[in-house]
Amino acid sequence: MKPFDPCIRTWEDYCRVYDYSLKHSDSFWDAVARRQLKWRKPWSQVSDNDYLTGRVRWYPGAELNVSENCLDRHIEAGHGNRRALIWVGNEVGEERIFTFLELHQEVCRVALGLEALQVKKGDRVVLYLPNIPELAISVLACARIGAVHSVIFGGFSAHSIFTRVQDCGASVIITANGTYRGDKWVDLRANVDEALGMGCQAVRHLITVARHPEGAGRTADASRQGHSTPLGEKQNISWHDWNEWLAPITAKRHVAPSHSALDPLFILYTSGSTGQPKGVLHTMGGYLTYASYTHEIVFQPRDGDVYWCTADVGWITGHTYLLYGPLANGCTTLMFEGIPTYPDPGRFWQIVDKYEVAIFYSAPTAIRILASAGDRFVTSYSRKSIRTLGTVGEPINPEAWRWYHKTVGEERAPIVDTWWQTETGGILISPLAGITPLKPGVATLPLPGVAPALLSEEGAELSGAGAGALVLKNSWPGQMNGIYNGIYGDTTKAPDGNALGRSNELPSKFYNTYFAKFPGYYFTGDGAERDCDDYYRITGRMDDVIKISGHRLGTAEIESACVTHAAVVEAAAVGVPDALTGEALHVFIVLKATATPSEELMRAMVAVVRKEVGPLATPKKIHWAPGLPKTRSGKIMRRILKQIAVGEFQALGDLSTLADPTIVEQLVQLERQR
Repeated sequence: MKPFDPCIRTWEDYCRVYDYSLKHSDSFWDAVARRQLKWRKPWSQVSDNDYLTGRVRWYPGAELNVSENCLDRHIEAGHGNRRALIWVGNEVGEERIFTFLELHQEVCRVALGLEALQVKKGDRVVLYLPNIPELAISVLACARIGAVHSVIFGGFSAHSIFTRVQDCGASVIITANGTYRGDKWVDLRANVDEALGMGCQAVRHLITVARHPEGAGRTADASRQGHSTPLGEKQNISWHDWNEWLAPITAKRHVAPSHSALDPLFILYTSGSTGQPKGVLHTMGGYLTYASYTHEIVFQPRDGDVYWCTADVGWITGHTYLLYGPLANGCTTLMFEGIPTYPDPGRFWQIVDKYEVAIFYSAPTAIRILASAGDRFVTSYSRKSIRTLGTVGEPINPEAWRWYHKTVGEERAPIVDTWWQTETGGILISPLAGITPLKPGVATLPLPGVAPALLSEEGAELSGAGAGALVLKNSWPGQMNGIYNGIYGDTTKAPDGNALGRSNELPSKFYNTYFAKFPGYYFTGDGAERDCDDYYRITGRMDDVIKISGHRLGTAEIESACVTHAAVVEAAAVGVPDALTGEALHVFIVLKATATPSEELMRAMVAVVRKEVGPLATPKKIHWAPGLPKTRSGKIMRRILKQIAVGEFQALGDLSTLADPTIVEQLVQLERQR
C-alpha cells in the first residue's frame, strides 16, 4: 500500500491532509516524521500521550541527531556549498555568510570544545548572547552532543540571568562582551558577572565572545587580560582563544552521536508576564519533526529562497523559525542583530533588497512602528523579491494587517498570521502561504494534526460560530514535554532513562498549569472567536479579559479599535475595579509624534471604541502614554498598567525584565501630575 503523503501545495491538499490527520493521527505523524527527518533508529510507537495525567511523549524508542539533520545530511545530499546562514549586523554593511559546510565546521569545533570542557549529555549550557553567528553555532553544537541549551535573551538583567541559571543548574555560560542596539552599546558581560556574584554555584566555565574590540571601554580580549569574575581565571575563557586552541583537533569532523527522541533539546523560560518564569522543556524528536514540517507547509519555501525571521533566538520564534525549522529543511536563513529603525525605519527593506529575501516573518509591534514612520521608508525600496509575509507574537489588528498587505506586500504577497506559543513549539493555527483564503487580522485554520476547540467558562465545548477559551483536543509532536524543575519535581532521573524527570510520579506543576482547568484538554490560556467559516481569530490571553456588567471584553478587540484612529500608534486596555460595573475600562494610548493630547482627541477615542466594539466598551478614562511597558518578547505588562491606573505606585514589582523600565517611571510621573 502506498504510504500517505503529508505534502501540501494546494487547497485540495490541505483539505485531504487535514481530514486524514484527525482520523489517523499516529499514521499521519509517522508519515511526517519519515518524510522530514533522518532517523538513526525507528520508533517503537508514534505517540504515548494522556491529557488526563499530563503525559506527552512522541516517537519513544527512536534515535536521531538534531544537528545532523540541520547540517550533515544536506552536505551529504550535495548542498554543502549552499548558503546556510546569512548574518547581518547592527551596522549597515556588516555581514558574515556561512555555507552548510562552513557552518558545520564551526559547529563541530564548538562541540569538540564543549566536550573538552567535560560538558556531557544532559548538562545544561546557558547562552546569553546577541543575535550573532556564535549563538547559532553554540545552539547547534549543544544539540549535537546532547547538552541542553537554554538561551536567555541578551536584554535580560543580571537578576533574570541568575534565576534562570540557578533553576536549570547550568555548568557553562557562553556570553559576549556586549552588543549594539541601534547606536547604543549594551554591556552583556557585566550582567553575567553580576549574576555570578549572586551565586550560580553549578557554573564551572564562562566563555566570552568578543562582539567588538572597542565595546564601550571593554576591550575584545578583556577576559584574556585578567578581567575579574567570581569564577576565577582558570574558568574564564575567551571564545577566540578557545577556538584557536581547538584548531589542531578540528581538522577531523565531529562524529554526531545518536540521541533518544525523548532526550531534552532545550529549556526556554517564558517571559514571566503572568508570574514566575517557567522553564519550558522540549525534547528532540517531536520538536524537530514539528519545526521542520510546519516551516515547510506554512511558508512554502522554494529552492534558493532567502528566508528571514526577524526574531531573536532568545525567544521560541527564533529557535523554531530562525534556526531549527529552516536549517532542517535546507533553507538559507537570515539572522539580524539590529533593530528595525536603525539607522532609519527603512532598514528592514534595505536588507530585503540586498539579500533578495523571499519570505519575511516579523512581529505586529515592529509592523506598527514602521507603519507609524511613514510609507516613504518602505516605498523607497523595491521589495520585489518578497513572495510571502508573516506575523508572529501577538494578534495583529486589521488596520496594521491591511497596511502590511498593501504597502509592504503591494497586495501580491499573502500574509501568514501565525498563532502559537513557547509551549507549543511551533505554529498551530495559520494560513498556508498562497493556499488559504485570507481575512485581515484572522489566524484562519488549524494546521494538520491540530484539533482546536472553544469551551465555555463551565468547560462545555461550543459548536459553530462563537467565542470561548481556546483549547487543544489532542497532542502534536511540537508540544512541550514538561516544565523543568516542575515536570516531575526531580530532574536527576529520567522517566524512561532519557528525558528529564523522575518516573512513577504524576507531574504536578506541568499538569496543573496546562491540563487541570479543563480535564481532557490542553488549555492554551488564550481566548478566541470562531466565525461561520470555522476561521479562528485570537482575542488574547484569557487573563487579558475585562468583565463589565457581567460581559467579557477582550483587550485585543478594544486595542484594535483604538489603533484605527489615525493619531494612534499603540494602545493597551485594562480593567480596574468599579463599584457599579465590577470593572471599568481604562485605555493607555500612545500617540504619533505629530499628534497632541487634547479633550477633543479624547472624545474621539471614546467614540471610536464605542463604534467599533459597542457602548459597553466605553472607556471610563483615557491615559496618554509615552510608551507601553513590555517584556523583551513584546508582551504588554497589563498588570503594571492596572496598578498605575488605580494609583498603586509603590508595589509595581520587579521591572528588570521590561524592554524599557523607564517607561514605567514616566507613566507614574504623568499619573501623579494629573
